[in-house]
Amino acid sequence: MVEIILASRSKVRKEILDKHNIKAKVEPSTIDEEPIKQSLLKENASPKIISKNLAEIKASRVSQKNFNTLVLGADSVIDLNGELISKPNNREKALIILKKLNGKMHRLISSVCISKNGSMIWNYTDVAKLTMKSFSNKELEDYLNKISDEALYSYNVYQIEGVGRSLFSKIQGDENTIMGLPVNKIRDYLKNYE
Repeated sequence: MVEIILASRSKVRKEILDKHNIKAKVEPSTIDEEPIKQSLLKENASPKIISKNLAEIKASRVSQKNFNTLVLGADSVIDLNGELISKPNNREKALIILKKLNGKMHRLISSVCISKNGSMIWNYTDVAKLTMKSFSNKELEDYLNKISDEALYSYNVYQIEGVGRSLFSKIQGDENTIMGLPVNKIRDYLKNYE
C-alpha cells in the first residue's frame, strides 16, 4: 500500500493507521482551527460541514509542501443537537462539556480528507451516536480526575477504548470513528488508489 503523510499530531490516529498496516509519516498541520470554526459558524455551517472543512484544510496545507504525496487530514467534533462542541483546552472546560453531554445523546463526527499537490482528491465523513448515562456533578469531577491531561485534550473528554466507555449507556458506530479516524474507508480508498 502507498505511504502517506498524516497531517495530525494525534498519537491515536497514528496508532490506528499502524494497527491497520497503513504506512504514514507524521507532519502535523499548523493551522489555527478556532478562527476557521468561528467563520463557518457565522455562516451557519453545520458541525458536519465544519469537521469536513477542517480535515480538508489540514490535508491541503501540508500537501502543498509535499509534492506528489498523499496527505491525510482528519478532524472530529461533537454535535449536540446542532451545537458544535470542540475539544477542551483545560479541565474547567472539560467539566462544562461533560455537564452538557450528561444524560443526552450526541453525535461524534469524524471527517477525513486525502489531498495531493494542495488539492483534495477524496474525503469521507462518518458519524457515531453516543448516549451518555446521567451522572452527578461529583461523579463527573471524579471521572475527570482519573484522566491524564494528554488523554483529556486528545479525545474530546472521553477515551472510548479506556475508562471513558463507562460513561455511556449506548454506543452506535465504528470505534475507530469515535477515536477520530474511520480507517476502513481510508484503507479501501488507498487500495483502489494503487
